[in-house]
Amino acid sequence: MKKWILLCVVALQHTVYAQVDWVKENYTKTEYDIPVRDGVKLHTIVYAPKDASASNTYPFLMQRTCYSVAPYGEGKFPGQLGPNKFLMKDKYIFVYQDVRGRYMSEGKWTNMTPQIPNKTQPTQVDESSDTYDTIEWLVKNVANNNGRVGQWGISYPGFYTVAGALSQHPALKASSPQAPVSDFYFDDFHHNGAFTQGYFLTFPVFGIQHEKPTTSHWWMPQMIQEKTKDGYQFNLDLGSLKHFDTYYKDNFFWQEHKDHPNYDEFWQKRSIIPHLKNVKHAVMTVGGWFDAEDLYGPLTVYKTLEKNNPSTYNTLVMGPFGHGRWSAETGHTLHSNVYFGDSVATFYQREIESTFFKHFLKGAGDGKTGLPDAYLFNTGKKQWEKFERWPAAAAEKKTLYFHANGKLSFEAPSQAASKTAYVSDPLKPVPYIEDNTETMGFTPFNYMSEDQRFAARRTDVLTFQTEPLTEDVTLGGEIMAKLKISTTGSDADFFVKLIDVYPGDEPNHAFMPNKNVILSNYYQMVRSEIMRARFRNSFEKPEALVPNKVTDVNFRLQDVLHTFKKGHRIQIQIQSTAFPLFDRNPQKFVPNIYVANDSDFIKATHTVYHQKGASSAVEVQILR
Repeated sequence: MKKWILLCVVALQHTVYAQVDWVKENYTKTEYDIPVRDGVKLHTIVYAPKDASASNTYPFLMQRTCYSVAPYGEGKFPGQLGPNKFLMKDKYIFVYQDVRGRYMSEGKWTNMTPQIPNKTQPTQVDESSDTYDTIEWLVKNVANNNGRVGQWGISYPGFYTVAGALSQHPALKASSPQAPVSDFYFDDFHHNGAFTQGYFLTFPVFGIQHEKPTTSHWWMPQMIQEKTKDGYQFNLDLGSLKHFDTYYKDNFFWQEHKDHPNYDEFWQKRSIIPHLKNVKHAVMTVGGWFDAEDLYGPLTVYKTLEKNNPSTYNTLVMGPFGHGRWSAETGHTLHSNVYFGDSVATFYQREIESTFFKHFLKGAGDGKTGLPDAYLFNTGKKQWEKFERWPAAAAEKKTLYFHANGKLSFEAPSQAASKTAYVSDPLKPVPYIEDNTETMGFTPFNYMSEDQRFAARRTDVLTFQTEPLTEDVTLGGEIMAKLKISTTGSDADFFVKLIDVYPGDEPNHAFMPNKNVILSNYYQMVRSEIMRARFRNSFEKPEALVPNKVTDVNFRLQDVLHTFKKGHRIQIQIQSTAFPLFDRNPQKFVPNIYVANDSDFIKATHTVYHQKGASSAVEVQILR
């Protein structure tokens, strides 16, 4: 497990190609410790084209990361530079920097460094000031640059890219935050207040300080040495979240989770979203429709920039990928069992990403890139589509209503009394995935498009579906779950899934990764999200549910662009556990679930209403 985790972390920094010699032959490597305004020195590696000269200058393309800028040392080169091989061979001055407090950089590490919008003293620093100071130093001290800087980063480095975009350095011309973390309370470690327990192995990476600059992975000795490959059973046997202290008593990041269960000032000041104002340079935000880690981030960053900076070049790219998978070509592009075509990542890298950076860093930089405002992959039609805004101007809001006997339709229910109930037992939670080999990984992945037939066959999962569609239906845009519920308990979670039900005659494709899976009647998950009902009115101030009282629980699922084809069905599933992806709700209101006792967990009967005057539904946007 240690070796696998290490490979995952390093892969976020560099995708390895067998072309180290090419890099070494064409680039010169220099390492610097760049001083920033509070005196801290940030370790930075610069790879400059060997043919750079006063008459042949190059722009900078920079990544700042908490995951190490290895390889360190003279004569040691990575297999690839930059976001993709096309940009590498087109040649830029590539810059990699360890952020403060990580690896070879000085300073103290903090997760999601709070942004300070109005700094009044030199000692007030954040990631945007570190970015500004770094750019200033690079432009003045690295020879043969053309005075233009671009930056990119995937996942956590995506956060540093967003924060760096706020630096307002005049040399910064293009930023591409990719799968950016933007708010740990709604992405990655939480979803609408529910803890992402599927991240339980990651805490040593983010919750242990080191005393001085180091090239070693100092956090590795603290990794959990699990004795089972069954993450479901491991987490169930562990019990309530308070037992994580068995492993993480001295882990500051875990203790911060325990101390801040609600969306208080601690989490609020770590959100970058409220600060996305006065961004003047070009931004291209990238994400994957099946990103199990950071889907909230790219969509929210793009929309917020669009709202707050209407005159800024701002574009969104969403492909049929899991987390960061657009950075490496796999040939046949699959997510879980679903095949989307060949060389999709190469198309993105060559036609979209490279075009963006080349235009703003080497070209006219006037915004006439030929790229649309939104370049999105339709995961049902399996093709790229272009939009001049997102959500699309033509998107029409429609409502899918629940009905008795598991029916789903665009017509509102007319029955005076209609409801469906299920018993939720936190001691027998619904697995979030059928394949148990996925439950002990570093982070979740495949479940985002996984077959949901296993869940539909459980009594604690409600299933509503349409009749077979008589024509194609494209859901393109935002989704809002609007539930009318009651419970015998005083708290509850609701996990809502949007599913594409394939017809019985659906053939397997030629590249099925699992020969035991058939696409006949496959229940492909298209989107899902969880909501902790205590936060239905406020994420800052949780409120207990009143037992047996009909209550509104409304929450947003992330966007989709998916065509449900003729003959398919649209299905909605509702359940209250998705374990161990998310932690279990005791279903009895307690002030802090992180310190709940095992005895606090109770069975509860949850009721979903689908009647006139109390109609549960999912609001969608349809493209004609």
